[in-house]
Amino acid sequence: MKKEEERKPGEARGTSPPMGSLAAASVLGRAVLSRGVTAHRLSKNVTFYVNEVAPPVSGCQSKVSEEHKPLMLMLPWLGSRPQALVKYCEIYFRTGFDVLVVESEVQEFLWPRWGLDHGKRLLELLHTERFVSRPLLVHAFSIGGYTFAQLLVHVSQDTQKYQALTQRIKGQVFDSLVVGSVEQMSTGLAKTLSPRWETVIKHVSLLYFSMFKRQTVDYFNTSIDVFWNSPVTAPGLFFFCENDPLSNPRVMEELIDYWLKRGVDVTAKKWEDSTHAGHLKRHPEEYLTILNTFLQSLRFAPLKAKM
Repeated sequence: MKKEEERKPGEARGTSPPMGSLAAASVLGRAVLSRGVTAHRLSKNVTFYVNEVAPPVSGCQSKVSEEHKPLMLMLPWLGSRPQALVKYCEIYFRTGFDVLVVESEVQEFLWPRWGLDHGKRLLELLHTERFVSRPLLVHAFSIGGYTFAQLLVHVSQDTQKYQALTQRIKGQVFDSLVVGSVEQMSTGLAKTLSPRWETVIKHVSLLYFSMFKRQTVDYFNTSIDVFWNSPVTAPGLFFFCENDPLSNPRVMEELIDYWLKRGVDVTAKKWEDSTHAGHLKRHPEEYLTILNTFLQSLRFAPLKAKM
């Protein structure tokens, strides 16, 4: 596998890339060396993996077919390790997708205006020539769902302008969404940043959210409302569990019921005992079977993943 680094105008060749993105590309490169996947680092937190072996949707190599090849938009959990992300990427490589990985940073959660900027940049990226005609599948984990919600905030402000984008999204997968109270979000933040200092970070976070309610909590409530009434009505698949300290299963069930009443086709899998953003590791056969069935229901082609 070869790795191409795309530089911004004026950026000198040889400039050291962010270690996180470089490590992800390197580890993923070793994992799929024989699969003919090329990594393009588009920016600090965005990497585009081109699946050069799998045939395009139409089965031919024309420019038109490449422009309409399905694209997986993967929004990982905060602090995701490349070794863990590889397993998910490989599922979609085998299925015939290219994969666009867009990582999130903690400051985009702590200061939602920056999160909105991140969502706006992602929205603009999806409208560039490289991606503008491609059918999309979204797979968001944990805080990745927040990133997607920030993108949806912009879409909801002008649904007519972004109608083509919402229609291009053919399916959406949400794994371990962080839903519930502000206290639950603070707990999730603490566990992610430093489990050793979980109690201290949780209390500091709650104080921070209280002091800057207008700049944080009010923004969270707006994005939550947009997500519940999402302008994207493509079929959804939810993975969650009863014992997730970062996600309230009752709120998840309410969200799923609300989407069903809106007419959205929803599939859900809840485990009694599992791990936040670790369902694939804990329950591999069930996870892959359910995901594969969901992908086949969307009629993406080719769909010949050996899971």
